[in-house]
Amino acid sequence: GPYAVNGVPLRRVNQRFCIATSTKVDLKGADYGSVTDAYFAREAKKKSKKDESGFFAAEADKSGVSEEKKAGQKKMDDSLVKGLGADMKAYLKARFSLSANMYP
Repeated sequence: GPYAVNGVPLRRVNQRFCIATSTKVDLKGADYGSVTDAYFAREAKKKSKKDESGFFAAEADKSGVSEEKKAGQKKMDDSLVKGLGADMKAYLKARFSLSANMYP
């Protein structure tokens, strides 16, 4: 993230997929107190019995990101983006990838 800069939403990421850098971002004014384990939990879906009608069902209901999470993302990003300089925004927008046998 932040979503306002590079389109990456707030999500939990395994440490194995993170690359440590010496870049520091000022988080003063940003309130992340509402982000807990429950924030990242998926909604429990009720399983129904399998039968022919369910097998040939047209399409399952797709649930997107809730309005509450969208509003929370925007609120958290606003204070963070204000503290970023133009060079840091460009750095965060840049596409980055590693392929086989490349080490950070």
